[in-house]
Amino acid sequence: MVRKIYTASNASSSGPYSHAVDAGDYVFFSGQTAKNASDAPDLTGDIAGQTHQCFTNLLNVMEQAGVTSDDVVKVNVYLTSMKNFTAMNDVYETYFTAPFPARTCVAVLELPLEAEVEIEIIAKRS
Repeated sequence: MVRKIYTASNASSSGPYSHAVDAGDYVFFSGQTAKNASDAPDLTGDIAGQTHQCFTNLLNVMEQAGVTSDDVVKVNVYLTSMKNFTAMNDVYETYFTAPFPARTCVAVLELPLEAEVEIEIIAKRS
């Protein structure tokens, strides 16, 4: 099988992975942090700003893959502190409409590039 991948020109990779892999009906998107933007400002301590940037990065890759937030069926959110859950949620809900995608949100010890939030998605082509 040859992997069909998608890459956004304004998002960087912090390791050996593709931004997204096409699996036919589904597209799997790698996690994005605010620091994966090629022109990322320092948003340390600003969870709302970091969450917006995660979605900006994801939306850029989604555009390359030909899907939108309406096609998202699953979201995984990783936070370095659950104290940031409400601030992340306030931004998160602006990117989706009901019925919302399935979601998991977990706290992790740390994230790449010293990010405080990372978001990954799965989209199903309509």
